[in-house]
Amino acid sequence: MSPLESGFAAAGSTPQAAFSTRHIGLNAHDATRMLAELKLPSVDALMDEVVPANIRRTNEMQIGAPLSEAEILAEMKEIAGKNRIVTSLIGMGYYGCHTPPVILRNVLENPAWYTAYTPYQPEISQGRLEAILNFQTMIMELTGMDIANGSLLDEATAAAEGMAMAFRAHRGKGTLFRVDPDTHPQTLAVLRTRATPIGIEIEVRDTAEAYDDGCFGALISYPGSTGEVRDIKPEIEAIHAAGGLAIIATDLLALTMIESPGALGADMVLGSSQRFGVPFGYGGPHAAFFACRTAHQRAIPGRLVGVSQDSKGRMAYRLALQTREQHIRRERATSNICTAQVLLAVMAGFYGLWHGPEGLARIAGHAHGMACRFAAAMRAAGRTVRHTGFFDTVTIEAANDAEALVAAALEAGINLRPLDGAVAASFDETSSEEMLAKLLSALGASMVDEAPMAIPAGLARSEGFMRQPVFHRYRTETEMLRYMRSLADRDLALDRCMIPLGSCTMKLNATAEMIPVTWPGFAQIHPFAPADQAKGYAEMIQRLEVMLADCTGYDAVSVQPNAGSQGEFAGLMAIARYHQSRGDHHRNICLIPQSAHGTNPASAAMAGMKVVVVKCDDDGNVDIADLMEKTETHRDALAAIMVTYPSTHGVFEESITELCDIVHEAGGQVYVDGANLNALVGHCAPPQFGADVSHLNLHKTFCIPHGGGGPGVGPIGVASHLQPFLPGSPLGGEGAVSAAPFGSAGILPITYAYIRMMGTDGLREATSTAILAANYMAARLKSHYPVLYTGANGRVAHECIIDIRGIQERSGISNEDVAKRLIDFGFHAPTMSFPVAGTLMIEPTESESITEIDRFCDAMLAIAAEITKVEEGVWPADDNPLVNAPHTADDLMNDDWTHPYGRSEAGDPNGNSQANKYWPPVGRVDNAYGDRNLICSCPSIDEWEAAAE
Repeated sequence: MSPLESGFAAAGSTPQAAFSTRHIGLNAHDATRMLAELKLPSVDALMDEVVPANIRRTNEMQIGAPLSEAEILAEMKEIAGKNRIVTSLIGMGYYGCHTPPVILRNVLENPAWYTAYTPYQPEISQGRLEAILNFQTMIMELTGMDIANGSLLDEATAAAEGMAMAFRAHRGKGTLFRVDPDTHPQTLAVLRTRATPIGIEIEVRDTAEAYDDGCFGALISYPGSTGEVRDIKPEIEAIHAAGGLAIIATDLLALTMIESPGALGADMVLGSSQRFGVPFGYGGPHAAFFACRTAHQRAIPGRLVGVSQDSKGRMAYRLALQTREQHIRRERATSNICTAQVLLAVMAGFYGLWHGPEGLARIAGHAHGMACRFAAAMRAAGRTVRHTGFFDTVTIEAANDAEALVAAALEAGINLRPLDGAVAASFDETSSEEMLAKLLSALGASMVDEAPMAIPAGLARSEGFMRQPVFHRYRTETEMLRYMRSLADRDLALDRCMIPLGSCTMKLNATAEMIPVTWPGFAQIHPFAPADQAKGYAEMIQRLEVMLADCTGYDAVSVQPNAGSQGEFAGLMAIARYHQSRGDHHRNICLIPQSAHGTNPASAAMAGMKVVVVKCDDDGNVDIADLMEKTETHRDALAAIMVTYPSTHGVFEESITELCDIVHEAGGQVYVDGANLNALVGHCAPPQFGADVSHLNLHKTFCIPHGGGGPGVGPIGVASHLQPFLPGSPLGGEGAVSAAPFGSAGILPITYAYIRMMGTDGLREATSTAILAANYMAARLKSHYPVLYTGANGRVAHECIIDIRGIQERSGISNEDVAKRLIDFGFHAPTMSFPVAGTLMIEPTESESITEIDRFCDAMLAIAAEITKVEEGVWPADDNPLVNAPHTADDLMNDDWTHPYGRSEAGDPNGNSQANKYWPPVGRVDNAYGDRNLICSCPSIDEWEAAAE
């Protein structure tokens, strides 16, 4: 009530609306309308029908009262101020860089880029697909390899993926994998975590020494972690002679000056693209890259963008070779990677476009020159430089005073890397004359004006790179700005419409949550900086872990996993290590319902477990009888069950507590996949119905944006008995799953801000609103589209599956036809054929307004009417608006229009104004053509010339 309405001026009032009213799309009037459709008196009555009484929380969350947007920004500013920004020359795969302002403002801070989903629907994703293709092309050019993927999570996990890929390629050859001693320590830590469960033995040994017959591959660092640049060609030849594969960890900037790994004979090449315009972020997110030879392209991990054509023969981009991914191959997948780091890959790709090959070479020359002058000055001061060949990192021998040198540099405001009896300094594009002078003075040396280059003879890069026209067009900000805008305009993201993807929770990514991410106090902290420089991060992460534990009911949380897939792996490894600590080394069976997300079986296989599938009954629930039979059969070897709750079928299964009891009685642990946590927060806590561990998708439930396919964060929550087995630090701990101690720490402020602004009541309301919206949509659609699964009272959870299979039998119209037709109505399609083929899974989230929800429902009902016309023969089965969808502007402007429906029916089916019409840039993309004719890079200059002729 306002002061005018009450007649009094009250103390403690605030002029700002509660943030929850900005985040939640429905108001009380909207909720009343929806409840009327459901014939229910209140939201509480709905929750009573949807959520089983026996799994309701027994205690309230303690998040507390919500903060306003102004208050959270002030709090975040205070936290960021507790971090101390110091010039970090620590290196180890993390380097200072400048984010070009045109990229910062128009990509990283632009919701057209950061709110997009993974481009599974290529027709409405051509912009970011082209941007990813640019990234892939840049990686291929710099590494000298045949094919590159669209990013991985970080350099360490990329190395682990390479090791696993080589192991599969040479299955039966042996189990020994050699690692260069001069490898980043965090990479080695993650390799050890990933090697153990699948039976690989890690051997840290000079990669130039003779190889045993049982060695299937080796990882060589080029340059090395301490900076050495050496000729690795003989080492690669030795690996090949022994029958193994050579995997090279490298630095993209160095590759502008030194021979490419491809030219030296590498089989796979990996590393981080962080220094291409992405800040430290206390460890991430950063896009790793992975490239390989054509012979291994069908085993490459992660997503791959390729070139295909649309229904009219126009060039179009799409995700290629998807049949090798986890959502299709499950436990036989080449990797469990789902979310990667697309937004950061896009930034790195634009960085390459902005600078071009000559600009990158100039930046590399600057970093190398600084390193050379530093080395020369230290030699002149009587110090020994460890390596004669180096790029940007110089290691100084300091057997007696390494700590003193590090302290002296720190006194001058510079972080060096401490080593055993040595110190190292890594220079970068931000290194200045002033900084170098301060550093040398602190170390007792004097500036030198010139120094000899330190790239070894014969290793200077001889081949050109990035010759494609796209890397030479955008040198002015005007041109770059327009190119970025043209790409963004080709895509549908949350800034344009609802994205009703089931199992993806595409909710609001509020601006107030996003703002702190780019503040220097969060962005400019090196992940291995001294702890007293990251006190703000320590405070925020500790608070966040407590809040996440409160939201889920678990005793402890780790934020280290930097994607849901890595959270799954970390959770399963915690279970495995728990069993091993009790002497139960034989427990290796993981039960997984047949409806599970593809990452579940893929993660179980990575954790060294054998997957046993549990059937679902006709109602979509886990078949308890089959579960009991499988549990009894594998009682002595049972490690765990992985179950999603609410289920991937979109319902709260009544038998979840019984399921947990059955598994526990047999000695197993219960892993509850947190993909659907948006239906639980504030109302249910997994441990209270029997869960031992869960991963949480902060990029779903807790508002980190999807970024077109990453970044994400996948923390795990555990009960107290599993707490000792959480991932340890990659520097000295056990079980590390990410390169940085706190994973993608740079985006944790988003989730922290969301929870603090929502408060206890807001989080509860978000959950119930998401469930209300899903049930309203199901009620509006069910008369035309059967809702496949419902709970005991005929309700769904926060998403629903509509069945198109009967429609296809009657009319020939498939779920793909419906999905593509929705594009003509201005919508991103729901999730197709997961978890059931021939269906669409719809999740509106709590953030959508009733106007947008009704607009979607109206579109679906209009499509149902169109299907009826096909069924009745008004339109031919092979020529109608659905099978021809989506329709481009070019299609409608073509003089040769022969379809039995009008142009307006095709392009403006809902009769809306054309002012905000989204026009897809291409028609339906030919998936089979793209896989048969695999092209995963931009056209070369020769191809452009040929096309012009």
